[in-house]
Amino acid sequence: MLTRALGVLTAVAALLASVVVGVANAHGSTTDPPSRNYGCHQRWGSNFQDPTMATKDPMCWQAWQADPNAMWNWNGLYREGAAGNHQAAIADGTLCSGGRTQAPRYNSLDAVGAWQAATKSRQFTLTITDQARHGADYLAVYITKQGFDPTRQALGWGNLEQVIRTGRYASAGTYSTAVNAGSRTGRHIVYVVWQASHMDQSYYLCSDVIFQ
Repeated sequence: MLTRALGVLTAVAALLASVVVGVANAHGSTTDPPSRNYGCHQRWGSNFQDPTMATKDPMCWQAWQADPNAMWNWNGLYREGAAGNHQAAIADGTLCSGGRTQAPRYNSLDAVGAWQAATKSRQFTLTITDQARHGADYLAVYITKQGFDPTRQALGWGNLEQVIRTGRYASAGTYSTAVNAGSRTGRHIVYVVWQASHMDQSYYLCSDVIFQ
């Protein structure tokens, strides 16, 4: 019994250490509409071992089972050295994991299925939270084409249309931009490339939405 209790305490300590590391090395993500791993962290971070997640939120469940650090480190999904050539750096089918950056930590975010989606009007405000205040050279915002089904198809660059590319943002805690989804309806993925200003560091962020 004592050995089992010590094992549980060790596991909890390791998880808490992951949280501390995630905060200490904070970067950022799309928080509205929430990126996949940020949304999973919001909904289940305080109860990530709840077995009902498997039926209530199965895509988050598979992500937590694959690597909890993808959620604890929701702010760390980036890669360096893309030099602006994002399509060359990120292969089709791996867009939501940033080209399997830091593999296998974020690989589960590429999983195809019915991720929980935020309901949005076709004109909405997108917000990036930047805990490290890196600044932004630009935000490039893409949305899937009408007819693409993210519950059945892996995301590739050919499934996306760029709807806006912003200018620079000075260092701040959040960056927002107005987005117009045009005539799109139903389920889509909003894909954001956030090019940080402090170095050649690019964030690749998938948010699942339902346009009304």
